[in-house]
Amino acid sequence: MSTGISKDLLTVILAGGRGERLYPLTKSRSKPAVPFGGIYRIIDFTLSNCLNSGLRRIKVLCQYMSHSLDRHLKEGWNVFCRELGEYIDSVTPQQQFSEGWYRGTADALYQNIYLLDQLRPRYVLILSGDHIYRMDYAEMIKFHLEMRAELTVATVQVETSLAANQLGVLQVEPDGRIVDFEEKPALPKPSPFNPDQALVNMGIYIFDTEILVRNVVADAKKDTRHDFGRDIIPAMIPSFRCYAYNFADESGGDILYWRDIGTIENYYQASMDLLSHNPRFNLYDPEWPIRTYMGQYPPAKLIRAEPAPGKKGHLGRARNSIISPGCIIDGAEVSNCVLSPGVHIGPDALVEDSIIMDNTNIGGNCKVRRAVIDKQAKIDPGKTVGYNPEQDSRHFMLSESGLVLIPKGFELS
Repeated sequence: MSTGISKDLLTVILAGGRGERLYPLTKSRSKPAVPFGGIYRIIDFTLSNCLNSGLRRIKVLCQYMSHSLDRHLKEGWNVFCRELGEYIDSVTPQQQFSEGWYRGTADALYQNIYLLDQLRPRYVLILSGDHIYRMDYAEMIKFHLEMRAELTVATVQVETSLAANQLGVLQVEPDGRIVDFEEKPALPKPSPFNPDQALVNMGIYIFDTEILVRNVVADAKKDTRHDFGRDIIPAMIPSFRCYAYNFADESGGDILYWRDIGTIENYYQASMDLLSHNPRFNLYDPEWPIRTYMGQYPPAKLIRAEPAPGKKGHLGRARNSIISPGCIIDGAEVSNCVLSPGVHIGPDALVEDSIIMDNTNIGGNCKVRRAVIDKQAKIDPGKTVGYNPEQDSRHFMLSESGLVLIPKGFELS
């Protein structure tokens, strides 16, 4: 991205979501601070996109349970030089216009309109802090300028069933101009590019600043949900130059990977997507590194369990899994799992199809299947998780598909 454009643009990341559909992972943290992919937090993917796109003026609008997120930003993202006009700042609600929290995505911008007045950017890029994808925002900004757009909305095609009641759905003209927008319709209209899919809103917007200010101020005076998808965009379509930027591979037109992981089911599926032999979202691409904060952990270790007298002891094995630093697999078998740093799994345990977060201890002879286990949990030797829904439901929440959800610090003894 040219230096001139990057200096004219402010990036604002909306990171205040309560994340009720990700409970209990959001019991003690905001949704963007939820761990993902072993060593990362969800917000790391949006921030890495910014860094790799050359965007270095970033405001993160925090709100609900912001301590964990704020600490992560300070520890893992203190990489810019403020003397050169570079920064990542976390901004909590200032309550200049309201004594309450943000009432919607548009209200979050309205409540922080003083930032736009202070910084005077020509353009504002608005991002969500809870999606998994890889995008060069410079290409979208180029499109915005070429189309002389006043608002550009990033869009992607998904299966119609995934869009129903969950995502904003757009209709566009051949040149990309938006002619219709419905927020989370029960029956999404088909994409103009593929009748079997819907063209959906990615929650990524570029506004001319003057247009953004005018519309959020006007919306603040109305009795609305104060939301970009429900209120701002539909109101702008008739009178402003609103365009859709199609998120696809320019060389072949292939749909690129994007996941809104706002539900436990989507979070789990996106985690499992990382484990395929050729994942559509590749953590190992050296040309697009994903940055995060990493604690001081030793290397991961797979070892043979201490043998009983006269026996060899089983060798620790991991298959088709992400094993983070500090993990010890002690004579256990791990399959199709994502293990965060410091996980310890004891002798003869079997752990399958699960997400295990930092410093969790699973005792010997345990059997764990299709579980999402938050940090610092402890499962005593011989316990079984994920095999008996009736028994599991006495201790834990179960998702719609039967995933066992074990909260942070829980001890199963």
